[in-house]
Amino acid sequence: MATKKKINFGDKSSLIVLIALIILLGLLEPAFATVNNAINILQQVTVVAILALGVNIVIFTGGIDISVGAVVALSGIVLGKIVVDAGLPMFVGIVLSLLVALFCGVFNGVMISKFKLQPMIATLAMQSMARGLALTIAGGKTISGYPESFLYLGQGNVFGTKIPVQIVLMIALFIIFHFIMRYRKFGRYIYAIGGNEEASRLSGINVDRYKILAYSISGLMAGVTSLVLVAKLNSAQPVAGLEYEMDAIASCVIGGSSLLGGQGSVWGTFIGAIIIVIIRNGLNLMGISSNLQKFVIGLVILLAVLADSFRNRKKLQ
Repeated sequence: MATKKKINFGDKSSLIVLIALIILLGLLEPAFATVNNAINILQQVTVVAILALGVNIVIFTGGIDISVGAVVALSGIVLGKIVVDAGLPMFVGIVLSLLVALFCGVFNGVMISKFKLQPMIATLAMQSMARGLALTIAGGKTISGYPESFLYLGQGNVFGTKIPVQIVLMIALFIIFHFIMRYRKFGRYIYAIGGNEEASRLSGINVDRYKILAYSISGLMAGVTSLVLVAKLNSAQPVAGLEYEMDAIASCVIGGSSLLGGQGSVWGTFIGAIIIVIIRNGLNLMGISSNLQKFVIGLVILLAVLADSFRNRKKLQ
């Protein structure tokens, strides 16, 4: 008799934390527990979650990508220069900006898989290069003035409802990635590489190819994130994406992904992203300063990493 496969929401503790946070903040701040604020939270989640979606694939392999925030900025500036400054069609700008982001991911993957650079070093170099290119191409200026048809992605609602387009895009991407990671060969191989890279290589998996693919996806999702961000703000900024990589990585770890690789889920990352945004949203509503918010988020990241380390130690015992 066939059994139904359940959706894996990652580490159950992250789901418990999310529920506890919602209850606690709802009691402390009545404005938190409103429909409008819930929609606002989901709108804020889109940028973090889509970015984390790509980073998570890399983390599944046992790698890390800290360049994504800078790639978001570079991709946005490329879009602005092509569409606003050069006056080329929106379609051309979108395709080229995504190709730039994809190239950054491919470059990371090649440096790590073929030239055997440590992921932290390779992506740190890309972070510096992408940020430098964004500042140079933009001349340090913000580029604004995009067509209404493009702004619909970040500011419009679906068919006249109150459901923002960006939320629908985010959910669609998570459904697609869930299917790929759970039911396709790509997902099985990515988890296998993170679990034991040498054993995966001996079993016939082209480890280098799948690592390059993982970093390519991370770069591409940074490009998609950039499109949503530019459409939301109607501007591309060379300093955009600062510290986004920390939110993305934190979302993955809080959601149950192991920094050692081979463990985690797509929907767990979604929950992790919501937790990060809910904490910020709740602290904002309570009038907590942005500086103190950074301390709290940093503490949450530290606790998540410690929890990941504890889980890994228990497995080795």
